[in-house]
Amino acid sequence: MTGAFLAALGLALQDPALVYPPTPKGDVVDDYHGTAVADPYRWMEEMESADVKAWIKAQNEVTFSLLKKIPARKPIEARLTKLWNYERYGVPWQEGGLTFFTKNDGLQPQSVVYVIDPGKRTPRLLLDPNKLSKDGTVAAGGYSASPNGRYLAYSVQSGGSDWQEWRVRDVKSGKDLSDKIEWSKFSGASWSADSKGFYYSRYDAPKPGEALAEANYFHKLYYHRLGTKQTEDALVYERKDEKEWGFDGQVTDDGRYLVITVWQGTNRENGIIVKDLRDKSLVFRELLMKFDASYSFVDNVGGTLYFQTDNAAPLGRIIAVDIAKPEPADWRTVVAEAKEALEEGGVSLVGDRIFAQYLKDAHALVRIFDRNGKATGTVRLPGLGSVSGFGGKRTDKTTYYSFAGFTTPSTVFKFDVGKGTSTVFRRPKVDFDPSKFETKQVFYPSKDGTKIPMFLTYRKGLKLDGQNPTLLYGYGGFNASMTPWFSVVTTVWMEMGGVYAVACLRGGGEYGKAWHDAGRLSKKQNVFDDFIAAGEWLIAKRYTETSKLAIQGGSNGGLLVGAAITQRPDLFGAALPSVGVMDMLRFNKFTIGWAWESDYGSPQDPAGFKALYAYSPLHNVKAGTAYPPTLVTTGDHDDRVVPAHSYKFVAAMQAAQAGSNPILIRIETRGGHGGGKPTKMVIEEVSDEFAFLTWALKMKLPLTFGKG
Repeated sequence: MTGAFLAALGLALQDPALVYPPTPKGDVVDDYHGTAVADPYRWMEEMESADVKAWIKAQNEVTFSLLKKIPARKPIEARLTKLWNYERYGVPWQEGGLTFFTKNDGLQPQSVVYVIDPGKRTPRLLLDPNKLSKDGTVAAGGYSASPNGRYLAYSVQSGGSDWQEWRVRDVKSGKDLSDKIEWSKFSGASWSADSKGFYYSRYDAPKPGEALAEANYFHKLYYHRLGTKQTEDALVYERKDEKEWGFDGQVTDDGRYLVITVWQGTNRENGIIVKDLRDKSLVFRELLMKFDASYSFVDNVGGTLYFQTDNAAPLGRIIAVDIAKPEPADWRTVVAEAKEALEEGGVSLVGDRIFAQYLKDAHALVRIFDRNGKATGTVRLPGLGSVSGFGGKRTDKTTYYSFAGFTTPSTVFKFDVGKGTSTVFRRPKVDFDPSKFETKQVFYPSKDGTKIPMFLTYRKGLKLDGQNPTLLYGYGGFNASMTPWFSVVTTVWMEMGGVYAVACLRGGGEYGKAWHDAGRLSKKQNVFDDFIAAGEWLIAKRYTETSKLAIQGGSNGGLLVGAAITQRPDLFGAALPSVGVMDMLRFNKFTIGWAWESDYGSPQDPAGFKALYAYSPLHNVKAGTAYPPTLVTTGDHDDRVVPAHSYKFVAAMQAAQAGSNPILIRIETRGGHGGGKPTKMVIEEVSDEFAFLTWALKMKLPLTFGKG
């Protein structure tokens, strides 16, 4: 390994920097239903131990000493920095006559919040999270303005952790109140109609030193009244008999009902509980509690609640449920199931119009209906892409949404509900020429013949000679749809001469419930087959060849990459698994990992164990195998997919590797799962990844690189 990598960098072969740090092996062996499974790196799960921290330091020293010597790294970082330096806007929302939105000037570590006061045009700065830390690693995650527009509840997250601390800012003065909420996670903030307080969810405080690893159980819903201490908050709802249930409380726009969505892990199926807030008793009505389908609350008209659901409609429909008569026989279908999949959470009721976001072969289609479900038109979109937004109230006359594509930076539009027309609210100016690139969608057969959609984006004039560096990205899980998006990262890759491919694998939500179900539990192997087939198709169609083909994915997508290189190490020229779930026999032991059993199954179940053990990346690393050059990335503060997954996987890969290809790990300190990562940290990580690919795929940067 050392000779080839060092020679490529023009370094002395005896350079000791390439010697992997020693990784001790323990003698832990577990029994799974009669099968003995060794876990020699169990000690790495003690992520705060001195031994693990020493291993992290040693691995980073090897990785960074090599990456910084790759000649292409500096020009890549320079181009990323230049291209990233453009104004980016979030989708605005309105409360109490005010308009709020987020904005990043370009290279700010975190986006800031602006507000436009009634009757004014010029926004004013309301909240700058960049002042919350010196290194930019404290991010503001969630925002909720009070109905009167006087207060903004916002959550802060430190070092990439999922833990939220809620604070409240006075919108007029721009100063924080004394209120502070700790140990909240997977929660928003929903204000009561009088703007005197809000509902939020939290877990009990973890044991000292266990905040980033302890399993999260017994979610609770609370109400916080402004001006009081958290210890005085009212416990609204809990279930001591259901440790896996989580709660999201939402006050209806008219202030009458508290609608509690009851979730259990990452199951699509959920329950709905309703509390009439005019009733001072502690009576909660279990409205939809069979956990037989997904139910996403949209809005209410008096005692009639609107929901998006896949009940009796795998592609989704919209129903109206009368609280007084909630039985399915009394439901009214407002918008029937269509030929396209209704995006999860993609329905809103604004200005007495229903906005429904569909996916047509994984790209956006937005239809408009009146309150009774009569079609009134569509939202004209600029092209093949993704949309988000369309939030607001039934009384609002306008709403906002954003549109983006692989070569179209995210543009924010203001939509006039009455006229049915869109006008540009903010259009970014990015230092590249989109006319030089093109996106096309193809369909390729998977192993079992299923047609899989894939987006390909590249510079116009591409030659199909098999010599194009290609980066294949995938996810394939948890009902998440891979739709076109704009990214500076993608643009720079294409400017480097690369093809960017995104495969819409089973396990996602591109074609509704059936598509998701076809890629989970005992059918999870379909996802890996789909991804491998994408690589084979790209090679067969002469877009690339094995030595020029890299694969990338994060989180569940990191699992995807790990499974792909352990199942087909011969197919790929490089791999970039990020924050991946690599140990499929112990993923459910940490933080929220137990919740993923809905997609993965449980290793404690004999059938689940058999399926998981068959593809678990950690357990399918084979000694003496030549794996492709691999750069694993993770963060030591990741409390969603704990970094021990990546540590153990890399240790096993380094010990097993045959041949000259490097197995490296890049561990970000003060970094988490990805959310809230400051801009500079992202640029540095991508620069390292792309520099690694220039070596692994033997790329030469075009003479025009960096010139737009």
